[in-house]
Amino acid sequence: MKMSKMFVQTMREFPSDAEVISHKMLARAGYIKKLTSGVYTFLPLMWRVLKKVENIIRDEMDKAGAQELLMPFVQPKELWEESGRWNAYGGELMRLKDRHGREMCLGPTHEEIITSVARDVLKSYKQLPVNLYQIQSKFRDERRPRFGLLRGREFIMKDAYSFSTSQQELEKEYQNMWQAYTNIFNRCGLPTKAVQSDSGAIGGSVSHEFMVITDTEAGENDVFYCDDCDYAANSNHAVSNLPEAIVDGGYNEAQIIDTPNTGSIEDLAKFLNCPQTVICKALVYIVDKAPVIALIRGDKAVEETKLMNAVGGVDIRIATSAEIEDIMKENGFSAVAGFIGPKGLKKYGEYEIKIIADKTVTELKNFVIGINQTDKHFVGANWGVDVELPSQIEDIRLVEAGDFCPQCGKPLKVTRGIEVGNIFQLGTKYSQPMNAVYLDANGKTQPYIMGCYGIGVTRTAAAAVEAHHDEWGIKWPISIAPYHVVVVPVSTQDAEQMNVANEIYEKLLSSGVEVVLDDRNERPGVKFKDADLIGFPFRITIGKTIADGKVEFVERSNGEKTEMTPQDAIDKVIDAVNAVK
Repeated sequence: MKMSKMFVQTMREFPSDAEVISHKMLARAGYIKKLTSGVYTFLPLMWRVLKKVENIIRDEMDKAGAQELLMPFVQPKELWEESGRWNAYGGELMRLKDRHGREMCLGPTHEEIITSVARDVLKSYKQLPVNLYQIQSKFRDERRPRFGLLRGREFIMKDAYSFSTSQQELEKEYQNMWQAYTNIFNRCGLPTKAVQSDSGAIGGSVSHEFMVITDTEAGENDVFYCDDCDYAANSNHAVSNLPEAIVDGGYNEAQIIDTPNTGSIEDLAKFLNCPQTVICKALVYIVDKAPVIALIRGDKAVEETKLMNAVGGVDIRIATSAEIEDIMKENGFSAVAGFIGPKGLKKYGEYEIKIIADKTVTELKNFVIGINQTDKHFVGANWGVDVELPSQIEDIRLVEAGDFCPQCGKPLKVTRGIEVGNIFQLGTKYSQPMNAVYLDANGKTQPYIMGCYGIGVTRTAAAAVEAHHDEWGIKWPISIAPYHVVVVPVSTQDAEQMNVANEIYEKLLSSGVEVVLDDRNERPGVKFKDADLIGFPFRITIGKTIADGKVEFVERSNGEKTEMTPQDAIDKVIDAVNAVK
C-alpha cells in the first residue's frame, strides 16, 4: 500500500470527547470515526486490525473443535419470552417493531437464537457434544456509552455456545475453551488473567472473565488476586477472610442515646469514641423499584452486584433522600440517611421491604445501630434480644486489598482490569424453559447442558492499545498490526532513495509482508510522527546513509534504532512476521 493512496487522516490533537488512551489514539491516528454516541465507523486501518483478531479467534476456535455459523442480528420477542428475559434484561435491550407491529430486538447476545436452532437439529445424544460459534455485530443500548470501543453500544463479538449431555462433559468443554482463550489472547499480544466473575444477565452458576491487567483509567473493574496461589476474582465476585477486629461494643446497658449530627459512620464512631467495627450500618437501595435494606459492619462497604444478585434483581441504585423520607413516613418513622435501622420497616407502596444482612454483622455484640430517629442511635444492642437478625444472610461485602485470600490465607492485592472475554457454565438456564431437549441412551428426553463463551473483538483491539502505547502513539503487536512495516524515504526527490525504497517495498510484498511505502512529499518529521502514531511495528528509513549502503531500522516496541543493509532489514522483518504466523 502506498501512503499517498491510503484512506487515513491523522489529527494533530486528541478529540475532545475521548476519555481513555485507546479512544484518543484510535481516533487521532485515523482508525475510527464516531457516528453517534457509542457507535463508530471502522476505517480501513481499524478493519484490518479487527480482521486479524477475528482470524486468530477463528483459527483457535476451529482447532478446539468448534464450528462457525452466523445467526440473525434482529431477534423476535417470542424467543426472549420463552427464556424469561424479555422483561428481565432491562433498558440495554434495544426493542423495536416491524411494519406489521411484531416486537423484536437488536441482538445483544444470542442464547435464545442458538437454543432454538439446537432444539430443531440436535435430537439425539449421539449428536452431542457440539460447540457452535459466530462472529458478528451486537447492540446494547448502554445508558452511558464511554471509553470509545471499550464500552460502545454497537460492537463486534465472538460468541460460542456448547451443548452437552452432562455436567462433566460441560466442564471438559469449559476447560477446552479456557485453553483456546489463553491461546487467542497470547497470540494477540495480550496476556490475560482469568478471574472469577458474576454471570450478570447471561446467567449460569460458574463464570470467569479474561482480564487484561492495566494501570490506565480504562480499567473497568477491580481485580483481587493472590501472589501465593491462583486465586483471582472480579470485585463483584471476590470473597475474602477478614483480619480479627473488635466486634463487641462493650456497652453494659442497652439504651437509646442522643447522637446529634452523626450522619456518617466516621462522625458516629468519633462521637461515641468507639471503633467503626461495632456499628451496624444500614443502607437503603432500590432494586427493580423495590426497597432493600442492606446491613453491614460499619467499616465495610456493600458490593452492589452481590446485593442485587442476593435479591434476584437486574437493576440497583442507592435510594434518594426523598425516597428514604417516604419510606420512613409510610412506616411511622421520621429519619434521614445515617440513622436508619431495620426495626419496624415493612412496606413501601406495593412493595415489601427486604432486609439482607452481610455475614459481618452476625458476629456483632453490644453493638450500635440506627433506630429510624434522626440524631438518635441504639447502643448495646444484641441480635435476638433488641434487634431481630434478618433471615437472609449473604456475602454482600466489597473485598478490600489486604483482606486474606480465601484459598491460602495470604493478603490479597488489587489491580485494574479490562474484560476482553468471558466463559459461562449455563447449565439448563435456557434449555429447560425453552424445552430444548434430546433423547438420551434410554430414550428419555433431557435438556441440554449448555455453556457460553464470548470474546469482544473490538474490545480486544482497544485493550491492545491500552496495553501497548507511548506518548507518541500506538505500539501494535505484530500479529494484529494493520501493516507490519512502513518504508520511509526521507526525500521523495532523491532518485537513489526512492529506488531503494521501491526495491525494499517490492521485495517485502513478494515475501508476504504487509508493507506501506510512505511516498508522500512531506517533511521527514511528519512521516516519522505518523508512523509512530499509527503504530507500525517496524520502520525502515532510507536517508543519506544509503550512500554507504545502509538504512535505519526502527523497532516501534522499544524504540531501538539500528543501521544495517537493506537486505538485512528485509530479512529481519520477514523473520519477525514469520515468527507470529
